[in-house]
Amino acid sequence: MKMKTTIAALMACGFLLAAAAPAQAAPKDPVRALKGKLTSGHGVRFTETTTLSGDDTIKIQSRKGIFQFDARGVAASDITATPVGRPRERTISVGKVSYTSGGMWEDRLPEGKSWLKGNALLGGGSGFYGQVINPVEPKTLAALVKKGRLSGSTLTGKITFKELAKASRWFDASVPLRMHNGTKVSYTLTLTPAGLVSRVKSSYAATGVFDKTEFEGKTITIDSRFTGWGTRVSVKAPPSEKVTTDTGD
Repeated sequence: MKMKTTIAALMACGFLLAAAAPAQAAPKDPVRALKGKLTSGHGVRFTETTTLSGDDTIKIQSRKGIFQFDARGVAASDITATPVGRPRERTISVGKVSYTSGGMWEDRLPEGKSWLKGNALLGGGSGFYGQVINPVEPKTLAALVKKGRLSGSTLTGKITFKELAKASRWFDASVPLRMHNGTKVSYTLTLTPAGLVSRVKSSYAATGVFDKTEFEGKTITIDSRFTGWGTRVSVKAPPSEKVTTDTGD
């Protein structure tokens, strides 16, 4: 009897402790959390993988890089892309100007020049296969929150190319040539307890950008991980003597 009484008492204590334990806190507001990190000279790092799926799934490219902040979001970026079966590409963007080395410009620039200067592709040529959702832009993040559903630490939803282009300078500059503005992007954002985005997974019909027979019925999926929010970073333009606007065409 004494043993039964002791066991009952221990079980009661366990229930009481479980009831008293605080519930896991929901993530803070992601837009407010992002704005709290937007300090010049600081940034965030990311890695991502892009796949094309249909009858099977194949890897298209991987990328890694950093975004440097200003008070509005992205001030600069430095991104290296490793496409499957194509030359590696690096793109540095400062403000509205981008500098791309390698990739489609491999061996096409004048002798002694290794960077092509432009003002269109912030993500370089790799942007056409890169992450279309940039969680460093407050306006973009606000649109995703508005259209999505937050459950625990996960935000899910759908947004069209047209809506993304209106909200996101990154999307409009990375994928300026689109076949169907009505294409829907399905997205899943994972948030830290502080409300910062640690992962973005997005997918859309490949024909939204590449309206060709070989892309019919296929889906592009991009999985990005973000780390080191608030890390000190410094992105600078390449040496001027290595830069050209001449593609030799």
